[in-house]
Amino acid sequence: MSSIDTPAEVPRPRTAARPAPTTLTWVTLALMTTASVASLRAAPTMAVYGLACVFLYLVPAIVFLLPTALVSAELASGWNGGVYRWVSEGLSKPLGFLAVWCQFAMTIFYYPSLLGFVASTIAFIVDPALASNGPYTAIVIMVLYWTGVWISSRGTKALAGLASWGLIIGTLIPGTLLVVLGMVFLGQGNPSAAPMTAANLFPQWTGLASLVLIVNNFLSYSGMEMNAVHVSSLKNPAKEYPRSMFLAMGLVLLIFILPALAISWVVPADQLSLTAGVMQAFDAFFSYFDIGWLTPIAAVALVSASLGGMLTWLAGPSKGLLEISRQEGYLPPFLQKLNRNGIQQNILVTQGVVTTVIALGYALLPNVSSVYWIFSVITTQVYLIVYLLMFAAAMRLRKTQPDHPRGYRAPALGTLCVVGLLASLAALCIGFVPSSQFGSGSVWSYIAIVGGGLVILGLLIPWAFLRFRKPSWKTSPATTPSEGEQA
Repeated sequence: MSSIDTPAEVPRPRTAARPAPTTLTWVTLALMTTASVASLRAAPTMAVYGLACVFLYLVPAIVFLLPTALVSAELASGWNGGVYRWVSEGLSKPLGFLAVWCQFAMTIFYYPSLLGFVASTIAFIVDPALASNGPYTAIVIMVLYWTGVWISSRGTKALAGLASWGLIIGTLIPGTLLVVLGMVFLGQGNPSAAPMTAANLFPQWTGLASLVLIVNNFLSYSGMEMNAVHVSSLKNPAKEYPRSMFLAMGLVLLIFILPALAISWVVPADQLSLTAGVMQAFDAFFSYFDIGWLTPIAAVALVSASLGGMLTWLAGPSKGLLEISRQEGYLPPFLQKLNRNGIQQNILVTQGVVTTVIALGYALLPNVSSVYWIFSVITTQVYLIVYLLMFAAAMRLRKTQPDHPRGYRAPALGTLCVVGLLASLAALCIGFVPSSQFGSGSVWSYIAIVGGGLVILGLLIPWAFLRFRKPSWKTSPATTPSEGEQA
């Protein structure tokens, strides 16, 4: 047993009394992965590129999604405990903390962008003009976030089902409806708002800014590593896991690409809102087919799925950070305290204060789409640190512990890791180049905001915790976290 192989970090020891399950098929795992990754929220971001969105989705799928899925499968099948354990074993404990911190910290910017989408969707039920209203968006974000904190702090477990239903209610049904309506719309002879010719397969090259939107797609594909913990549940992981991941990739690409195309068919790029684009398309289709009464129903479906996802994220990353910190003393005792329901309420409240301040950006900056884009980029930048550390740890573990038991060994691991590292580094650099979605704001202001968010949230804060931590910060381990919460 290694120095960090402790009960708090080995959630479910594998014993002879618990045989390896064989009931999880590769198709089931593919559907689970699709549910955890796919979403309609990013569709408007790519719809502005029309047919070129196919290219912009395929590139990160090949150079990022596939390496992430296969590399994390090898790590999960050999080391329990998620990204903290992987990076700690492969690199060092401080870097392991940095990885799990970034996995948590990225949600600070994720919530404002997610709830900004929710606010714009709700606006189509009340007054579509509110979708571009900054103060309204800020108020909705703050109200919904604090409501989520209150619900989470009560330890409600019944809400876990919302995440499972989210794929069906808020993604598959609305996405399918959007695509079907779009195909009928075009089939009736209506012209597409975006040109659909071979000349439009690739984005027009106008410098690095023309490819900046690809950065957002890296975050769209994040989460593949979370289901890697189930690799040992397959009957033949070496053959079935790659098959499962390729099926999941195909389903995820369909869910991402087809709705984005449908939006581009009916909403001109220069009129498309990054937060309200899905509802703009629904509103246009419903009006054309004279079924406007479906608009609020579609909005409710999208909102319910997004809120279910938010509640799931509130409970997961913060719980993983808590468990590691209680054992290693990474966070001060105040942030380690649990309420009477055993929930890390102080972490959630502290995070909420920061989220509230960030949400005010919607009220203070003139363009809601610009704010949404900036928050999405910062979220991606912080999360990319996790993947950089994961790929580096995987290469080192294959070199330093080649004989360590692994239920699955990724083919050409070195190549996969190098491709993943280079892709992540490229995305990190490209994220500092403003896209057209930023509007006409100052380039240096954009770089300062994105760079400041990355450095302060992703590097300086975890460094401060490591620099000033005290032995007294170590407390008794709390309830053992699940692998999925730390993965």
